[in-house]
Amino acid sequence: MIRPAEPADAKALAALLNHWITATAVTFNPVPKSEDDILGMIAAKAAAGHAFLVADQDGQLLGQASYSQFRGGEGYRTCMEHSISLAPLAKGRGIGRALLQAIEDHARAQGAHQMIAGVSGENPEGRAFHERMGYRHIATIPEAGFKFGRFMDLVLMQKFL
Repeated sequence: MIRPAEPADAKALAALLNHWITATAVTFNPVPKSEDDILGMIAAKAAAGHAFLVADQDGQLLGQASYSQFRGGEGYRTCMEHSISLAPLAKGRGIGRALLQAIEDHARAQGAHQMIAGVSGENPEGRAFHERMGYRHIATIPEAGFKFGRFMDLVLMQKFL
């Protein structure tokens, strides 16, 4: 079931995100999220009118997706960027597809014109997923991120909504 993230999800969301933060180069962020960080994210997305959704199966959080404005300022108000992550056991079950479609639908209903995906150059599965979802490669920023003692490329992908 896809539903809005709630404060009660903060602990499970922190665990989900921290797996990717601490163990992989999927995200360049090296700092684990606290439950308070997650509560702040939920509140900020709600205040901005942006979706923060979770995939929940029988009380088990299997994934999350959210979006926000790509860059600050009024001129970027219709250009969004998303974040999506799944629990490792949720891969290959259509949950990522459902989450991404749900936030795209929400963004479209809010007047968004396009969605940007920023994908680590070290995440070929993420790039392939976004291609299957209709995103196209628009740029690579060499060595944009730094983690685990090395620089990593950032791949930007775009989909018009």
